[in-house]
Amino acid sequence: MRNYNQKSTFNPSIRNPSINGLNMDEKIETVIPSYDVIILGTGPAGLQAAIHAARKKAKVLVLGRPESSSLYKAHIENYCCVPGVKTGEELLLTGMQQAEHFGAELLKEDVVATAALQDEAYQVTTESGKTYSAYALIISTGVTRKGLGLKGEKDLVGRGVSYCVDCDANFYRDAVVAVVGDGSAAAHGAVTLSKIAKEVTLIITKDLKVNPALKAELEKGNVIMAAGSKVKEIKGTDKLDAVVLSDGTELSLDGLFIEKGAKGAMQLAAFLGVSLDPEKFTYIVTDGKQATNIPGVYAAGDICGPPFQMAKAVGEGCIAGLSAGGFALKRRRKETQTD
Repeated sequence: MRNYNQKSTFNPSIRNPSINGLNMDEKIETVIPSYDVIILGTGPAGLQAAIHAARKKAKVLVLGRPESSSLYKAHIENYCCVPGVKTGEELLLTGMQQAEHFGAELLKEDVVATAALQDEAYQVTTESGKTYSAYALIISTGVTRKGLGLKGEKDLVGRGVSYCVDCDANFYRDAVVAVVGDGSAAAHGAVTLSKIAKEVTLIITKDLKVNPALKAELEKGNVIMAAGSKVKEIKGTDKLDAVVLSDGTELSLDGLFIEKGAKGAMQLAAFLGVSLDPEKFTYIVTDGKQATNIPGVYAAGDICGPPFQMAKAVGEGCIAGLSAGGFALKRRRKETQTD
């Protein structure tokens, strides 16, 4: 787990003067970056970025744990050119091997802080207190799904519990499922499942906040509405068996989809002054090159917003890797010429 309150070894006064109005009167010794590109996150976006940046002969460091990726426990059957059903774990392992083959270094540590150095470079601090610097950063940490916080929930992810209808719906054909949530994500998910599953229940904690057209779609899909209910308990050992609602009702289920939205790991971006989406401040804003508003800082994958699909993450990772690699190599050549 990332600890964003942990003390890091960097000095806050070394941030870029254009960020958050920080005073830059205090000077520090120039840091020569140890890497060209540092990538935060070992999901599909981060690994694809590593492959493309490394192939440009940039010195690349990838930080993070693959088991933290939302892909790790997933099963993929809709990725182009990959036949059959593949586990997320095996796909990530292949991606890590490819990244290392092209020269990227992988370190299984989470980043707890980021900082912009005065000399147009960036520094990251890992959970062990070590610091690394680079000319460019790629943020591809994904997003943290909002779970229910119930005992056994995490243990059953991929075995009946899912946080993404779009990703896993097809695995529940002719099954009995339920969706938890009050917003459009949950309602859309229930409508989608109503075309695939045998029976769908939408568990609404408070009020369903959707437009009339979507409500009509729910009725048309014969979705069972369990309004004013909360999931109090999840039952199952090797797979999901049932859930118990706050009124004591027990629902026997094959699948439970938790669609409460997603919260990005925004703290790392906030340290650098990276712009977030203006409406909900939950995703990083990028341009066509996956560049943020901060020169040398790029983002890719789920942290850039929906749809939360592997194909999108890989595509954005490719662009970010090429962009960041090119930016960093140009900066390195400039430093070499200066010396």
